[in-house]
Amino acid sequence: MDLDNLYQELIVDHGTQPRNFAELDSHSHDAEGFNPLCGDLVHVYVKLDGDKIADVSFTGKGCAISTASASIMTDLVKGKTLTEVRALFKQFQDLLTKDNQSEVELGKLSALAGVKKYPSRVKCATLAWHTLQDACKE
Repeated sequence: MDLDNLYQELIVDHGTQPRNFAELDSHSHDAEGFNPLCGDLVHVYVKLDGDKIADVSFTGKGCAISTASASIMTDLVKGKTLTEVRALFKQFQDLLTKDNQSEVELGKLSALAGVKKYPSRVKCATLAWHTLQDACKE
């Protein structure tokens, strides 16, 4: 199986069976994000323990890219500090918007690298990340 097919399967899997898709009852922070260009809507719930993300989940509706990105994000950020999350988001944004970016350290997020070919879809892939940043600013 080639890498493109593997990535496509990962996006479909997370898009149709998202992980951490529920309102987090014990959240300490939350925010809602909306992409008016395509109608994607996401609500991110975060439970912070000091500067660490103890738990995170999301709800909403959107395209497969938006949902898969939110699902992968929630898996990746649990247990990380806010500084680590900001750095991961920066790497992800660079992957989607800049040339010659390494996919190696981004794990499953690398599956979304193909979005770079469709600039209007970058907002779909980053919506949950921007919303997570907003939630953690409260």
